[in-house]
Amino acid sequence: MKKSLLTVSVLAGFGMLSANAVAADQGLENCIQAVKKEKSGELVKLEKLNVAGKGAYELELRDSNRQEWEFMCDADSGKLTEKESEVADSNSQPFKKNVKVTEEDAAAIALKANPGKIEEVEYEVEENGSSSYEFDIVSDKGVETKIEVDAASGKIIETATEEWEIGEETDEKR
Repeated sequence: MKKSLLTVSVLAGFGMLSANAVAADQGLENCIQAVKKEKSGELVKLEKLNVAGKGAYELELRDSNRQEWEFMCDADSGKLTEKESEVADSNSQPFKKNVKVTEEDAAAIALKANPGKIEEVEYEVEENGSSSYEFDIVSDKGVETKIEVDAASGKIIETATEEWEIGEETDEKR
């Protein structure tokens, strides 16, 4: 679900939150600061997720080389828990070097775990070099769930329910 009224300056200023927004969510400010320490660039998308009953933020950043990075951050502590790069497609060498499971098979695995319609697919390379597919699946009740499937084993790595989203990447595969 898109969130329209979370301070636009989060996206425009990458961390230049208004006093009201900071007071409302110090965890988000801590997450933004943690991402800024890891990598410089433009924040292009922010999502609030529920991962196994715990709040998390997923921050997507585009660096000066146009490379996209995705950071997962604990909403309470503001600590980064995951960092991965996104590649444009499944034929990218860093992604495909580890692939043993086709996108179609990974999609079937994700849909079996969480029925609905696939709205987006991302191709991700984890910090350790492994590859994964991330499917955004919308249920018939309108709930969006992210299912991350390991591209080598076909195992589900992570399941997260989206609470809200702001921003959008222009090259998202939908």
